[in-house]
Amino acid sequence: MGRIGRFVVPVGVVLIIIMMVVPLPALLIDLLIAVNITAAMLIVLVAMFVNRPLEFSAFPAILLVATLFRLALNISATRLVLLDGFAGDVIEAFGHFVVGGSLIVGLVIFAILVVIQFIVITKGAERVAEVGARFTLDAMPGKQMAIDADLNAGLIDENTARKRREDVGAEADFYGSMDGASKFVKGDAIAAIIITLINLIGGFAVGMLQKGMDAMDAVETYSLLSIGDGLVSQIPALLLSVATGLMVTRAAGEGDMGSTVIAQFSRQRLAMQIGGAAALALCLIPGLPKLPFLIVGGAVLILAQRLPKASELEAIEAREEAPPELPSPDSPEALIGEMRVDPLEMALAPDLVDLVDTGGGDLLDRVRALRRKIALDIGILMPPVRTRDDLTLDLSTYSIRISGVEVATGQAPPGTVLAIGEGLDFLPGRAGVEPVFGLPGKWVPAELRHQAEMSGATVVDRASVIITHLAEVVRSNAARLLGREDVRTLTEVVKRTHPVVVEELTPTLLSLGQVQRVLAGLLDEGVPIRDLVRIFESLSLTAKVTTDHDSLLEAARVALGPAIAARHLTDGTLHAITLEPRLEQSLLESLRPTDAGLQILVDPHRAESLLSDLNRLLETAEQQGTTPVVVVSPQLRMPLRRLTAVAVPRLPILSYAEIAKCTFRIETVGVVSGAHSIAA
Repeated sequence: MGRIGRFVVPVGVVLIIIMMVVPLPALLIDLLIAVNITAAMLIVLVAMFVNRPLEFSAFPAILLVATLFRLALNISATRLVLLDGFAGDVIEAFGHFVVGGSLIVGLVIFAILVVIQFIVITKGAERVAEVGARFTLDAMPGKQMAIDADLNAGLIDENTARKRREDVGAEADFYGSMDGASKFVKGDAIAAIIITLINLIGGFAVGMLQKGMDAMDAVETYSLLSIGDGLVSQIPALLLSVATGLMVTRAAGEGDMGSTVIAQFSRQRLAMQIGGAAALALCLIPGLPKLPFLIVGGAVLILAQRLPKASELEAIEAREEAPPELPSPDSPEALIGEMRVDPLEMALAPDLVDLVDTGGGDLLDRVRALRRKIALDIGILMPPVRTRDDLTLDLSTYSIRISGVEVATGQAPPGTVLAIGEGLDFLPGRAGVEPVFGLPGKWVPAELRHQAEMSGATVVDRASVIITHLAEVVRSNAARLLGREDVRTLTEVVKRTHPVVVEELTPTLLSLGQVQRVLAGLLDEGVPIRDLVRIFESLSLTAKVTTDHDSLLEAARVALGPAIAARHLTDGTLHAITLEPRLEQSLLESLRPTDAGLQILVDPHRAESLLSDLNRLLETAEQQGTTPVVVVSPQLRMPLRRLTAVAVPRLPILSYAEIAKCTFRIETVGVVSGAHSIAA
């Protein structure tokens, strides 16, 4: 049907244009008139049965095409009437049988139809469409704010929010189109009057001047056919006007128009009783026929008696609208609800709420963009950030919390921007610090942004400062944010494209918890987990031999080795710090298994000397503009990482197996010998 509709409508419009200039036979005119009237009735019925106006969003375009088709049909019929004095059986039937062959009756009926369409329906629909379009456009910002608020509160997901935004935009487009489409109906009504008058004059002139008829014969032959043509055109026009009025007067509801009307009338038992009694009371007026009012009034009263009483309706509404019984404050359900902790939360001081105000703040939009960036960067599904105000915070302060525990805090004074750089003493403001890199700066008034930039400072707005801080917190705590449900979701995504990989791994070889622990270990060392297929394949091979966590983690790192090493390149070169072979062998001999995995158990002074040498080489390399890594044997990598995690957390530890397949250049920048370090 879709492929057919793609061609039928354009071809139909072209044929309508052709109808205006190419004569058509009378039989075809009859067929097209039947199509015109039937299509108009279908449009009215569809307008009545849709639950929402947006379900018939094509109505404005259909209205334009139907109006054009009717006018083209009118032109074709007029051509036959004036040329042949016959335009088909349908028009002749309307001109003779429907109006009784009387020109006066035909004109009166035509005038009444025009008044109904133009004065009553069209004018009213035009006004309603205009007001509806105005109010719909005015309500758009509020609806968008409500959608953003629901999304931020976690009441709806991203797909639902996107669907609602599309509905809001489509609703505004629809009512805007209906405002213009109502002008088509108004113009069509005016055109019908003018065309009919022209046909009357033209038919009378053709009959008397060209055909030599007398006045009565000309009227009998041409004028009645012109009236028939006008009535044939006016009936579908009236139906489309009714459809337009129905579409623009429909309010948002749960059912079609007929069901809504019946449901609302059925709730008015008293009104039905009064109406039936009033109809019966009309029988008391002398001279009025009593039987019609007795039948109608009695039927209404009988129907009213079958409707529910007001008390019954109230009971039904109370049952439908009554909120679910809330558990008592001491019940387990209530306590569990209060105990629930959000994975990721951002608390704002009261004077920072403007950052999440959809009327001007864009912090929520940036948070949503950050979720996508985090997913693409490190491969985790960042949980929704619950943003709320906190009266306990100092003014201009925000707090980032993970599982209810504050992990970071910062300041973002209202009306200011953060200028990072030196030589800002001439600008008013208060000192500040960039929260991620610790760069000194100053919060200066926003109107002085240009002066700060002219002084060479880097200027960052408040929302960017907070989002950058939030992004760093998420990256550094990615292992904590990766929950079991997130791992299940990621696994199901991989299963859609690589089912064998997932089916071989879990739950046959490893449980979901073991997979989560490995992924968390990778994230804890700053390794992205986007390449889940390669990770799962390596885990499957290793898990057949051992399920030891350290072994599984090292296998995953080896599989990701080139990608891990590539993150630490400087100008295409990997700068490495190595251990002197005797020192490395000594550390291997000092490995001892513990509950937390293999640990390096050496003399504290020796461990302190080792950490001091590593830190010194790291600082020296950083001063030279490089970012070094320590490269050791695979068995020593994880224990050495545990040893350096607290003292030198920013120093990456790689194994020789991870860089074995790398094709880039490797340069040694230092060797740790145990008692002292040797810089290369």
